Amino acid sequence: MNPARSRYLPFAIFIAFIALEQSVLFLRDRGVIGIDPIHLYYLYPVRAIAVAGLLFRYRREYCELALKDLLNYPTTIWVSVIGLLVFLLWIKMDWTFPAAGPPRGYNLLLLPEGPIRAITGLFRFFGAVLVVPVMEELFWRSFLIRYIVHEHFETIPLGTFTWPSFLTTVLLFGLEHDNAVAGMMAGLAYNLILYRTRSLTHCVLAHTITNLALSVYVLSTGNWQFW
Repeated sequence: MNPARSRYLPFAIFIAFIALEQSVLFLRDRGVIGIDPIHLYYLYPVRAIAVAGLLFRYRREYCELALKDLLNYPTTIWVSVIGLLVFLLWIKMDWTFPAAGPPRGYNLLLLPEGPIRAITGLFRFFGAVLVVPVMEELFWRSFLIRYIVHEHFETIPLGTFTWPSFLTTVLLFGLEHDNAVAGMMAGLAYNLILYRTRSLTHCVLAHTITNLALSVYVLSTGNWQFW
């Protein structure tokens, strides 16, 4: 098996779906195609299933994910607190660059009321809470942060610090998100958790708690731009 592919392929598929959606919106906004943007919402369940399927396919490759790490209760508690703090900072750092405009978000109320909205919303919720944290942490803090240190990344212990790997992953993690500043803040926090705990499981936990809190916040307040 290819240890790199099992970590970058799910992320690559995830980004490919985003690129497809953004390309369609770009062409639609310029009158090239006449698609209703709401139809792109139905791509999210496909995206979530595709990424989850790859994670399941390669599950035996992810030896650095160990649930026993969570039995270290003091660490699990403070990591959980960091995850909540990232959420609180995220909703306060809703800054956008003027050229980019406000993020479109994922407004479930634009979908037809009934089973379609409910099912799509469930995929969005569980994708954000369960799929994305595992996929992103495997890519950013298992693969890329070590690959920058050495191309045979699996020989580099988790939590190995170098300035190039630290700064690069924080910057790129931020640029992956609509709110780049908040994204860099989160990337910084998750990197520091990795360096402190040397546990990818705790990084996933913090990321999951952030996304769970953010999803609950969005659904309860209607601030769809954060989704």
